[in-house]
Amino acid sequence: MRGTPQQTEGPYFVDGIPNRSDIRSNLADGSLQEGVPLQLVFKVYKVADNNNDKGDGPCIPFNGAKVDVWHANSQGVYSGITEAGTTEKDFLRGYQITDDNGTVRFNTIYPGWYEGRAIHIHVKVRALEGPESPLEWTSQFYLNNSINEQVHKQPPYNKHGPVSISNEEDGIYAGPSTDNLVQTNSGEHLMLNLIKDQQGEYIGTFNILVNASQI
Repeated sequence: MRGTPQQTEGPYFVDGIPNRSDIRSNLADGSLQEGVPLQLVFKVYKVADNNNDKGDGPCIPFNGAKVDVWHANSQGVYSGITEAGTTEKDFLRGYQITDDNGTVRFNTIYPGWYEGRAIHIHVKVRALEGPESPLEWTSQFYLNNSINEQVHKQPPYNKHGPVSISNEEDGIYAGPSTDNLVQTNSGEHLMLNLIKDQQGEYIGTFNILVNASQI
């Protein structure tokens, strides 16, 4: 297995974000971002390097890794950004440390869109210690076009209007991965597995395969 493709970090990464699983709040004032509930469950695996050109080493859970998550709110705004006037805010940002099974969980809201981009969620995996350190894997995850459209017909998303572009119209989704694993349409390999529970909450899951030889 060659690993999960990486994509650009983008301009809105902020380091030193809070260690928390519920990233909906702004810690300074306790205010919550409104939106459709979304639970993210990521399982991170290390792809062992067998020193061959097939990249077919075994996968083992990557425990003790730091997983950062950040994304836009229902109106397409990120926290911690000068241009958005959110420098002192930290909503919809947080990190968790993977457990023995390589798993992290985040409670958040369904992300909104902003001009020029399809709806997406940023994720970064870093090794804190051990033989992999320093290791940094960065990518973006995408959500189903039809679900994006359904969500944005609901408040508060509908204040921002319908989704501007589909996944396939997004240049980063349609382009190559930054690690040269995929030459075109790298976003096809980065689609969240989405289900909706009886309470109307979405659950998005993904198995992240980190290949240290590709970092």
